[in-house]
Amino acid sequence: MAIFNLTPAGSSTFILMGVPGLEAAHIWISIPFATFYIIVLLGNFTLLFVVGKEETLQKPMYLLICMLALTDLVMSTSVVPKALCIFWFNLKGITVEGCLTQVFFLHMISVMQSSVLMTMAFDRYIAICNPLRYSTILTNARIAKLGLVALIRAVLFILPMPFLLSRLPFCENYVIPHSYCEHMSVAKISCGDITINRMYGLVVAFVVTGFDLTLIALSYGLIITAVLRISSKKDFQKALNTCTSHICVMLTSYTSSLFSFLTHRFGQGISPSIHIFLASLYVLVPPMLNPIIYGVKTKELRDKVLKYTCRMCSPQVTDFKPV
Repeated sequence: MAIFNLTPAGSSTFILMGVPGLEAAHIWISIPFATFYIIVLLGNFTLLFVVGKEETLQKPMYLLICMLALTDLVMSTSVVPKALCIFWFNLKGITVEGCLTQVFFLHMISVMQSSVLMTMAFDRYIAICNPLRYSTILTNARIAKLGLVALIRAVLFILPMPFLLSRLPFCENYVIPHSYCEHMSVAKISCGDITINRMYGLVVAFVVTGFDLTLIALSYGLIITAVLRISSKKDFQKALNTCTSHICVMLTSYTSSLFSFLTHRFGQGISPSIHIFLASLYVLVPPMLNPIIYGVKTKELRDKVLKYTCRMCSPQVTDFKPV
């Protein structure tokens, strides 16, 4: 495919270094990576299974949690298996097409995840500020349409990135000092002008993240105003609890993604090994924590997970009734 011919004739492979400067510790670094990835798979697949099996959970809020789980699975799976191949088997080569595919899926899923978090904030706003109309405003069909819009938006914003990379010359430098292909990490090894790549990355980050965070802040501003008007302490606590899990998920997701984005562009004083290590954890820690946060903080979901866990541990148990 000519459009993906990033390198001169005779070279169609990039070399991923893993965590530069810590090559001797790759085996030890792989232990938390593999452990976190197993937890990501177990947690998110369990969440998807339980919501899929339980009709009582097939509601807008839980459908959004499932969308978040899917983005977490795709994000971590697009990066971690290759990173583990580097750490375990020293298989550092990646084809140009594979590298571009990784760039596309990593950034596309990141944009889609931001859209899902924004939709979740809107969901909480309707649930707290307009509860009587919640079931008519947010239906399952409408959530599915919003998910499709989020996917289309993510594809349209991120699709130019591999094409922008395809125009760059690489002058015999094919070594990427990273454990995965990220837009700017690939662009930085080019010997050409990467101004357009830098500008487009900044535009996408500020337009997408800025727009989504603005709407999230607006939703929570209205939620806080409504909550402060509640006179009943019990109702006040209940309203706050409905938002706690979403706020925790937002903090883990946006904090790690913004750190990775900003250090690539403005983190010259940060050690490359620390930067790459933390940037690699970005694709693992939020996907690992998100199902745990929702499983612990959402009672209805927690009870259903415990029910299925008890059934697997004790096949004779036909139902689980939480105390």
